Amino acid sequence: MRILVIEDDTEAAAYMAKGLREAGHVVDLAATGTDGLFMATSERWDAMIVDRMLPGLDGLAIIQAIRASGNVTPVLVLSALGKVDDRVRGLKAGGDDYLVKPYAFAELLARIEALSRRVSAAQPETRLKVEDLEMDLLARCVTRGGQLIDLQPREFRLLEYLLRHAGQVVTRTMLLENVWEYHFDPQTNLIDVHISRLRQKVDKDFDLPLIHTVRGAGYTLRAAR
Repeated sequence: MRILVIEDDTEAAAYMAKGLREAGHVVDLAATGTDGLFMATSERWDAMIVDRMLPGLDGLAIIQAIRASGNVTPVLVLSALGKVDDRVRGLKAGGDDYLVKPYAFAELLARIEALSRRVSAAQPETRLKVEDLEMDLLARCVTRGGQLIDLQPREFRLLEYLLRHAGQVVTRTMLLENVWEYHFDPQTNLIDVHISRLRQKVDKDFDLPLIHTVRGAGYTLRAAR
């Protein structure tokens, strides 16, 4: 994750940054409330750690300002103020979690990573991609190598299912049930015809085939090994 730490205690900030970097995260520091607000609103962050008592601008004022701008980046509030009212104030200002000083770094790390997981889980998937094949679920369009591929609605659903199960073998029964919503075998070559058409559009003009037949099992979408 890319994390912004707004903390005026230079030793505490350095210790925190060192631990977060050792855990594999990218960390930037701001030592004043004014600098912190500027950095928080001018760049994209995966998470922020904001001390409550800061020179220039209070930590809660920073959080309120970024929330007012529509920024939903998860924020962990740090403070020596640990009474229930203080914690409630921090959360009502827009903080997602509140950690009282002194704290164990292991707990801080666990809390900030939990916040990130929570946000990731809440965000719906809007793009599916394998190699240079990309599907935009919002725009309902498919490109490969930057080239737009024109698909019929059923072809789009078929490709979406293959992309969502990339690297896995999907059986004919799985395709019938999930793409056509058939719960019986129509005893036709319906799937073969659509797979053939999809291959013509997705693979024909490209060196690397992505749609593969797994004999006796079904189909898979993956880069050739």
